Amino acid sequence: MKIFANISFYYAATIIFLAVSYLITFFKLLPKPFGIKISSGIVNKGLLYKMNVFGTEDEHTQMFILNHQSGIDIPVMEGCVKANLAWVAKQELFDMPWLGLGVKLPDDIPLQRGSKTAIISLIKDCKDRIEKGRVVTIFPEGTRSKDERIQEFKPGAKMVADKLKLRVQPVVLVNTAKTFDSGKRTFYPFRELRIVFLDAFEADRTDKQWLNNTQIQMQKIYDEHSKLISHR
Repeated sequence: MKIFANISFYYAATIIFLAVSYLITFFKLLPKPFGIKISSGIVNKGLLYKMNVFGTEDEHTQMFILNHQSGIDIPVMEGCVKANLAWVAKQELFDMPWLGLGVKLPDDIPLQRGSKTAIISLIKDCKDRIEKGRVVTIFPEGTRSKDERIQEFKPGAKMVADKLKLRVQPVVLVNTAKTFDSGKRTFYPFRELRIVFLDAFEADRTDKQWLNNTQIQMQKIYDEHSKLISHR
């Protein structure tokens, strides 16, 4: 089974490469956000997994916060919402050859980790994208989790949401890492993925614990749905 997953990984990597290539080639020729939606559809259809959505996208959401497990998290999320998403990603991704164009062209938001002015730039960039009708989308963990435990959320998401008084909607992605893992170079087609939309809320800077409480809630939802998948 592991050998099959290793071989399948290269098929999945090829599909992802083709999807990014499509985005880069046709992005400026298509109305926004169709370029990213079509390229995400290529990944979601080409990788043959089943996406089951629970809950609904809040049309007034200004910031989505997601747990992060896999390289397919972005196309999975793009395939589940109508909104024009503005992804917050580490600066290193923007600097990569070829793949970096996949985040530069859609005008996503670079995060310069370790910089003293990083949070100021982040708030400014998020405000700019929201004013342009986009929805800021962020992985508060800051990196991919290596197991089924959602890592501690970094404070950046809360600082931005509180400062700009954003409407926030948490989204839980389930089973993406068990389907596609670039670290282990494994891919298992035909698996079920679950995307769970939680209730949206208005960020309240007087509530010092809302981000931490959201993480706890998301972990609970993740555990519930992961258990259901494992018993299917």
